Amino acid sequence: MAQPDPRAPTTAEASWFCCGAAWGPCGSAGGGACGNCSSGSRHCAWPNTSDNCFAITRPDKCGDTLLRRTCGHTFYVKNLCGTTEIGVKITDCGPQTDLWCGERSCCSGNCATNRLIDFTPAAYSAIGNLSSGIMPVTIRS
Repeated sequence: MAQPDPRAPTTAEASWFCCGAAWGPCGSAGGGACGNCSSGSRHCAWPNTSDNCFAITRPDKCGDTLLRRTCGHTFYVKNLCGTTEIGVKITDCGPQTDLWCGERSCCSGNCATNRLIDFTPAAYSAIGNLSSGIMPVTIRS
């Protein structure tokens, strides 16, 4: 059986996290694995930025094959419930995908499984409502 192409766009769950200086709902937090994460910028965390990151997040335990993408890589993401697509830059490692295997979120019949990406509040609120906590998204490089 052929394996899916890990370079193809994928659907997944997205959540949000705080980093850097205080902004919006966030107090002051660290600068993330890349050192430049900011809650007020369109940044994200990806579970395969390095061997050390992958050893913590373990998306493979959920059956997800993810390409290594390092600090500064830009993904283009869209909430499956909307039409707006934004660019987000990797500035941290996360989420810890293996804690959320099988978790599913849907809207209007559009569903995604497994948390594969975290957004800063600025990025999350550009395509969704922070109060939702998680949302289904499409991710492409």
